[in-house]
Amino acid sequence: MNTIIEINTPYAVSHLLERLSADPLHVVDRINHEVKVPIYTENKVVSVSFVQNNNGVTRITIIGDVQDEEKVLEKLKQIFLWDVDLQDITEHFKHTKLAPLFDIFYGTPIVCDFDLYGCLMKTIIHQQLNMKFAHELTSRFVKTFGFEVDGVPFYPEPAVVSRLEVDQLRQLQFSQRKAEYVIDTSKKIANGELDLEALRCEGNEEIIEKLVKIRGIGKWTAENFLLFGLGRPNLLPAADIGIQNALKRLYDLETKPKLDKILELATEWEPYSSYASLYLWLSTERPQLVEKIYQKVE
Repeated sequence: MNTIIEINTPYAVSHLLERLSADPLHVVDRINHEVKVPIYTENKVVSVSFVQNNNGVTRITIIGDVQDEEKVLEKLKQIFLWDVDLQDITEHFKHTKLAPLFDIFYGTPIVCDFDLYGCLMKTIIHQQLNMKFAHELTSRFVKTFGFEVDGVPFYPEPAVVSRLEVDQLRQLQFSQRKAEYVIDTSKKIANGELDLEALRCEGNEEIIEKLVKIRGIGKWTAENFLLFGLGRPNLLPAADIGIQNALKRLYDLETKPKLDKILELATEWEPYSSYASLYLWLSTERPQLVEKIYQKVE
């Protein structure tokens, strides 16, 4: 496979690569603007590289030895969302309080996790943990029970995790309950009770209702799965501490905003709340870039 795609919408490759590289399980070459992407349907790896010219055109080159090129290309589009018009989304936020963030992080796309099962496992593991330890715990999980192809980590298959004992995860510093959640959810996926790919055809509320019935999956987990697993454009995980802290700073609030306040603020973000969420997270991840705007926002 040697495919070139050109996109004319704003596409902030540097921000994309920096955010991806924060996860130690991602193989990212920020100098050469390249990402190694695991293709789970074939257990192979493809290289995705980005080159931007002075006219704002981004050329994406995909190289890899895969069997079903059409299916792989569709999968990569689901991950990198290169068909989304980010200029339209930026214009939508032009007259909102988030406009300064959309100037600073102009054209930053949502990039989905490389695998739906991996996304759900990562989101469960990350619950109520600081980001550094969340990444560390997820890396232990993948490196212990998953596998590598050409130096690229792959999450273990659901069937593998479904057969684990809780003590095997406890040895990695999982809590008792989190170990149970990971194993029990994997069992549901392995036995066909939960079909993650089939969720692509369902609506947001229907998916959330289905997922929160599973022990260990709450609304925050379901919303993050919708955002970073399925790439849904209008998700706001209002219970997320990072989003709350970003709004507190941006709106100069005395305390972190409550749920009803966040939902009130978010009415002007729809139908692109996912991008509001992303850019708010970016503001907390790179405070040095946004420091100057805090005094300018009323």
